[in-house]
Amino acid sequence: MKRIIAIVTALALLLALAGCSANNSTKETTAPASATTAQADGTKTDTPEKASGSKALVVYFSRTGEQYGVGVIEKGNTAIVADMIVEQTGADSFEILPKTDNYPTTYKELTDVAKEEQNQNARPAIKDTVQNLEQYDTIYLGYPIWWGDLPMICYTFLESYDFSGKTIIPFCTHAGSGNAGTQSKIQSVVKNATVKEVLAITGTDTQKDPDSVKTTVTGWLNGSK
Repeated sequence: MKRIIAIVTALALLLALAGCSANNSTKETTAPASATTAQADGTKTDTPEKASGSKALVVYFSRTGEQYGVGVIEKGNTAIVADMIVEQTGADSFEILPKTDNYPTTYKELTDVAKEEQNQNARPAIKDTVQNLEQYDTIYLGYPIWWGDLPMICYTFLESYDFSGKTIIPFCTHAGSGNAGTQSKIQSVVKNATVKEVLAITGTDTQKDPDSVKTTVTGWLNGSK
């Protein structure tokens, strides 16, 4: 009798140990739902939380070549500010480039072309398009002030998309005119969007005192949220 009890007890212990081993094996081989997983081709994909796209986009138009007060530049004044915003917000970016770039690289000739476009109320064609603009809630829009207004190609951009329900936060570079009332001019085109106050930066400062400009941009971004 004692021998039978001993055998039954031993079998029970073996079954219990086997159950624990199976449970431990399941815990070790089950990957958490948030982990990065490998596909059959060896690429890695993140979870939906990490794959969700940016909801802010920095759009800007900028020119290099000879510019007022700084001579010939390799990076445009507005482009410098745009990069600062991208760096601090993590937003995506899109540069407005003309489909056919006939803009002169000398300052006087550039201003003449800008004036002619304004007089004709021109809408220069843009080289590329923004893919899936609907995914962005906030658009930072940057431009130089040309003859007291946005460059006409920026109107091309504003008229090419539906900005209903979106927030547009403008920023500009200028040679002394400030923002030239461009907030209201943008609002008149995108009537169903919210257009916030324009950040106006002196163009020469972006080239000669970028640290000061960066401090200004930081303060502006904190206030625009």
